[in-house]
Amino acid sequence: MTPKGLRLLIVGLLVMVAGIILLAGGGVKDPQVFNYSMFDFRRLVAAPVVIVAGIVVMVVAIMRKPSDAE
Repeated sequence: MTPKGLRLLIVGLLVMVAGIILLAGGGVKDPQVFNYSMFDFRRLVAAPVVIVAGIVVMVVAIMRKPSDAE
């Protein structure tokens, strides 16, 4: 693996971690109270899109054909 491919792999991992952080939080102390923040845009749309983007970056890093210039 080339240094550029390794950097892409690390960037993809960091993007996935950012998506997991977007999913975190929002718990309630009382289980009888319904928390509507579970169904906000950040958790339903933004976090999964960020995680999939990280997976795409990692796949590109793995499948990328190394050039002779590197």
